[in-house]
Amino acid sequence: MTATTVLTARALLLDMDGTLVNSDAVVERCWRRWAERHGLDGGEVMKVVHGRQGYASMAVLLPNRPMEQNYADNARMLAEETADMDGVVAIPGAAEFLASLEGVPHALVTSADVGLSTARMAAAGLGLPDVRVTAESVGASKPDPEGFLKGAAELGVAPEDCVVFEDSGAGISAGRGAGMRVVGVGPRAGFHRPDVVVRDLTQVRVEVVGGGTIRLHVA
Repeated sequence: MTATTVLTARALLLDMDGTLVNSDAVVERCWRRWAERHGLDGGEVMKVVHGRQGYASMAVLLPNRPMEQNYADNARMLAEETADMDGVVAIPGAAEFLASLEGVPHALVTSADVGLSTARMAAAGLGLPDVRVTAESVGASKPDPEGFLKGAAELGVAPEDCVVFEDSGAGISAGRGAGMRVVGVGPRAGFHRPDVVVRDLTQVRVEVVGGGTIRLHVA
């Protein structure tokens, strides 16, 4: 299909992993090692972990384990992931897309913490948006909409005037739960019924039309 969808918005809320940064190689390495330590099937674990904070994934995968253990294990996982940048690269079109947002209200809304998000964006050669909602900023992980609602509030824009960019089922559910429209990025996104899906960010063009309105031309 060559048709273009046009979405209007006043602010954009951007996930990181799978949306701006391809960190799949690291995520696979770390979580498959974790699965092996806990006697779980690595393939099944990988179906759960994308988009969520680590402790929330662990709670799904080990439902009888006390949350205190999940929080402690998550801290170890974050340290392991932050130390491993091998294979972390930008999603095609991410640098140009971010450059096109100069003067456009936008925020990073990620399940990574400050250390991991800073390291991965730097490894991918991408600048960090001025407004960032990270793991430390919220009390609930995606698919809870808290992060996206907080991002909208920090930008001073109503949720219905925001468009979310996401790759994971948990993230897409969070965006929808916040009352926002969602652009799905990459192959995972298409399974979770976002409003529109793109292969990567080369298929998105941002147009500022005045009066605080943004037009997204999505191929």
